[in-house]
Amino acid sequence: MKLLENSSFEALSSRLCVETGDSNILGRIESYSCKMAGDDKHMFKQFCQEGEPHVLEALSPPQSSSAPSPNLLGKSGDDGENPLSDKCCRKTLFYLITTLNESFRPDYDFSAARAHEFSREPSLNWVANAVNSSLFSAVGEEFNSLGPELWSAIDQEINLQSCDIYSYNPDLDSDPFGEEGSLWSFNYFFYNKKLKRIVFFTCRSVSVLSSYGRGRLDNELDMDLDDDEEEEVDGFMEDRFPTSPAEDPELGWSNLEVGNPGPGDLRSC
Repeated sequence: MKLLENSSFEALSSRLCVETGDSNILGRIESYSCKMAGDDKHMFKQFCQEGEPHVLEALSPPQSSSAPSPNLLGKSGDDGENPLSDKCCRKTLFYLITTLNESFRPDYDFSAARAHEFSREPSLNWVANAVNSSLFSAVGEEFNSLGPELWSAIDQEINLQSCDIYSYNPDLDSDPFGEEGSLWSFNYFFYNKKLKRIVFFTCRSVSVLSSYGRGRLDNELDMDLDDDEEEEVDGFMEDRFPTSPAEDPELGWSNLEVGNPGPGDLRSC
């Protein structure tokens, strides 16, 4: 798996990392190529020792709605199989797990993830509604302008109508977002088999009252104090040794560059 450069995703990811007053929203959108090389091939061979790549494995029912996948409508379970569960081949499962590893390394290792921790989502509309609802409730009216840009950028990268959409819904023991103060999270994979590409959209809300949230706020305060101290020193030096930008262009540009951190500096992922 290889992370693909996408300036639109980088800009959107910065806008998806914001402080809302009582929580920090930490979002990220990334694009990955599914073409395997080097270590990926070795890992895939090890993964296939547990089962052939085209063997189907049962996934959990989607959590974004109470409706089953469209592929399963009208089907009934046989041999005690859950009629609401969907399936994917082990090769696709490998892509999903490897995407998680690439996105969250070195903090988390998802190599032990199993098929039942993933779901295939019923439709693009279900996913879009779930994402829009979560983000609108978190950031409010600002999402009215961000939402259309977000979905347009994803569509340009992956062609949403040609995608299978999966989600990662781990149990509490293996959930990387199950730490103290985590309010909600989602992890969606938009997989275009023809393009051999996955767009990964992950987001979580963390309470500022948690140790993680307080840590983020402390970092912000430290940066603000550093900027204030720097500005005070600059003012003192100007009073003692007045120099205009016209007389010293380099000093003038240096002073112009001093500023406070923006919302994008909250990004930790």
